[in-house]
Amino acid sequence: MKKVMVLFFFCLVLQLNAQSRQHEEKIKTIYEKALTSGKAYDWLDHLSNKIGGRLSGSLNAERAVQWGQDELNSLGLDRVYLQNVMVPKWVRGTFEYASIITAPGMSMNVPVCALGGSISTPSSGLRAGVVEVKTFEELEQLGKEKVKGKFVFFNRPMPAEIVNTFEAYSKTVNQRTQGAEKAARLGAVGVIVRSMNLRLDDYPHTGSMRYGDLPNNKRIPAAAISTNGAQLLSSMLSLNKELKFYLKLDCKNFPDVPSHNVVGEIKGSKYPDEIIVVGGHLDSWDLGDGSHDDGAGIVQSMEVLRLFKEMNYRPKRTIRVVMYMNEENGLRGGTAYAKYAKENNENHIFALESDAGGFTPRGFIFEANTVQYKQIQSWKPYFEPYKSSRFELGGSGADIGPLRNDKIVLSGLRPDSQRYFNFHHAANDTFDAINKRELELGAAAMASLVYLVDQYGF
Repeated sequence: MKKVMVLFFFCLVLQLNAQSRQHEEKIKTIYEKALTSGKAYDWLDHLSNKIGGRLSGSLNAERAVQWGQDELNSLGLDRVYLQNVMVPKWVRGTFEYASIITAPGMSMNVPVCALGGSISTPSSGLRAGVVEVKTFEELEQLGKEKVKGKFVFFNRPMPAEIVNTFEAYSKTVNQRTQGAEKAARLGAVGVIVRSMNLRLDDYPHTGSMRYGDLPNNKRIPAAAISTNGAQLLSSMLSLNKELKFYLKLDCKNFPDVPSHNVVGEIKGSKYPDEIIVVGGHLDSWDLGDGSHDDGAGIVQSMEVLRLFKEMNYRPKRTIRVVMYMNEENGLRGGTAYAKYAKENNENHIFALESDAGGFTPRGFIFEANTVQYKQIQSWKPYFEPYKSSRFELGGSGADIGPLRNDKIVLSGLRPDSQRYFNFHHAANDTFDAINKRELELGAAAMASLVYLVDQYGF
């Protein structure tokens, strides 16, 4: 009996070693094909340079939907379809302008852009004094007496000492999303927010904001100012508290309009009812062309399925690519996808999102239980030769968040993030900021993880 058991375990070890070598070879093939015959970079070139910025509700967003559907159809997937989504329509309007006025006839222009969802200023612009704060607590301490009739200038920088730039972003972004509502309740006439950017430059960074339950007649214009502009305004305020700020915005909100998520899938050969999702968001802000945020995630996700088709790999489980619409100013696409999945009783076991730029991949972040994460950690050796084996618990992606339940594993690709916020939501988020090899390495890492999930399940 003892000899039989020894023989059994010996055979098991041989089998596991053979299986491990098979996975290593498959992942090696994935990387070789992504780096030598990949399509992600060419796809992104077209999406960025032939279509451009893809703000929800815009013509470019709908052109991107048609492009995505056509490209997925060209891959020969088992199914390609659109999901209906109603999205916000906000238009930036004509050229935005701001200046610091120190005395009659003496002014200095500063770079600004409207925050997404902001109302416009009067047609002649808005001129008022400025109060500078870093936190909502400081704003409340000033009270209505010192805030009424003035611009509130939120000047809280992203903390440079925090190495995880997404954590640094989370420490500051509420001044952008909630600042206008807080300031309006104290009688401010407008809001100026320091851009979410770790470096000093002249690019203002837009992003979504909200007014909460404020009635339309109580809402105030909100704009981002570049980090250089914020430094200048702050230093000038320290010398002259009586200076004025002039702001001209021409943006406008319209009723919701119809749009779509774009979905393509390869049907599973053994467990077709178990669904693996990989995706990014097709919409972008309108200042640049959205190459990093999130054109990169879109083409990397498409590349996962293209690689499998090129390798003649028939997955055990259904693998689905989703191009979500409206992550930037509403999350309507991700919410609608989860709603359709629930209505159709779909069983999603894994969802992966790429929405952190097209930089060098370092690993993945996961939302998983203890047993699932232990299994995931056993896969780290497969990623070590490719320098993308940093696996961490703690998050995933905005669009896949609505799928969250007590069974599914959610994950996000984590590229090196140190440069990401130089481009995030700004006019310099353009195709020339993309490195082809870094983009392809990210796609290969994603395909490798999806391959392992397909092989093992959870």
